[in-house]
Amino acid sequence: MVKRLIDCTKSDFEKMKAPELKIAIYKSEGRVIMAQHLVMVGEGIIKGVTNAEIEAAFGADMILLNTYHPNGENGNPGLQGMTLMELKKLINRPIGVYLGCTGKGKELPKSLGPAATPENIKLCLEQGADFIVLGGNPGSGTSIDAIIEATKMAKEIIRDKALLFAGKWEDGVEEKVLGDPLAKRPAKEVIKELIDAGADVINFPAPGSRHGISVNMIRECVEFVHSYKPGTLAMTFLDSSVESADVDTIRHIALKMKETGADIHAIGDGGYAGCTLPENIYQLSLTIRGRRFTIKRMAANNR
Repeated sequence: MVKRLIDCTKSDFEKMKAPELKIAIYKSEGRVIMAQHLVMVGEGIIKGVTNAEIEAAFGADMILLNTYHPNGENGNPGLQGMTLMELKKLINRPIGVYLGCTGKGKELPKSLGPAATPENIKLCLEQGADFIVLGGNPGSGTSIDAIIEATKMAKEIIRDKALLFAGKWEDGVEEKVLGDPLAKRPAKEVIKELIDAGADVINFPAPGSRHGISVNMIRECVEFVHSYKPGTLAMTFLDSSVESADVDTIRHIALKMKETGADIHAIGDGGYAGCTLPENIYQLSLTIRGRRFTIKRMAANNR
């Protein structure tokens, strides 16, 4: 029987495959916390320990590596010489990789992370990634259509080897984010295409962190995700550098995120040296699920 992710520890994660991970998230009833680590900017905020370890220690259930190059071309300084699998064994958490979707005729600058190509997806799977997140870092000029096409391609490769996340929660300059009523295409139409393309999880901006995005907008989208194809999950993402605000702001936004009905609540990497403030990860966890599960996640890492 699959346990709730919020109850899982090292021994559970070691034997967990993608289908079980999805069920474990679903069973947690909107109390899963993800933290993002910007790998390219340096070794981390504290000498001798990676940001991913810090994020795990402060309450994150899942870790997302942003600007992690699976071919190692930039050295991935944030991993401090470790492989993805070595880091995974160290933190005892599911680890994912963020890949950018650029569309035809566009190249993604190395500073904005690796592109969602068949080669990179295969490398991520070979290296032990538990999930792949498709989107576009700020300034990448990604589009909804590019993400949909990348989702179709990625699903053919990934199948059930990892969870596939897709959506548009940032980089809203050239094209509005998913859930914004000013977007050219209706949100439900986009969500339907992403799910039909094979996405296991749909990504949305967090109300209160992305300008113009309210709880009601995202709540309606999440309801559609859950009803269009039962079993599909939704994630809200607290970023836009608001993740480096004070804990009172994090608490306020976290309550908004919970009201959307999303299954996963993510916090971005804005802060110092590729990681948000550790106390803000702790506060997000504390607000979303209280002290019991926050302390358990922080303390029961090696069981």
